[in-house]
Amino acid sequence: MSSTNQINPENLNIYAALGGEQRLSELVNRFYDHMETLAETQPIRKMHAKSLKVSREKLFMFLSGWLGGPDLYIEKYGHPMLRRRHMPFSIGAKESQQWLLCMQKAMDELSIDGDLRTTLDRSFYQTAVHMHNTE
Repeated sequence: MSSTNQINPENLNIYAALGGEQRLSELVNRFYDHMETLAETQPIRKMHAKSLKVSREKLFMFLSGWLGGPDLYIEKYGHPMLRRRHMPFSIGAKESQQWLLCMQKAMDELSIDGDLRTTLDRSFYQTAVHMHNTE
């Protein structure tokens, strides 16, 4: 991920503001629950394996470090190379909007609001757009 998309934990530790490991786990699980159940997100759901277990684990580990917590993903898999890892999938505006919808619903359910929500919305949007590899 490019440094322009990264939340700077020196300015604000989003991981701590979010509530740490337990709260991040809830966010990731609700995110994937929405992906699993929303009719409008089935195109991105089909990009994933039948079981979302590994996807849940990897997103949790990635977000942990990205948001200023433990660098779990890097410790296990090395640099995330986020865009490169997603290149096999056709990702454009529709797909990123589906991803963002799942994340927005998950944040809504956890009552994430205020400055924290603004920061997360902006960061997730910038990253989703950065992932585009098709029109």
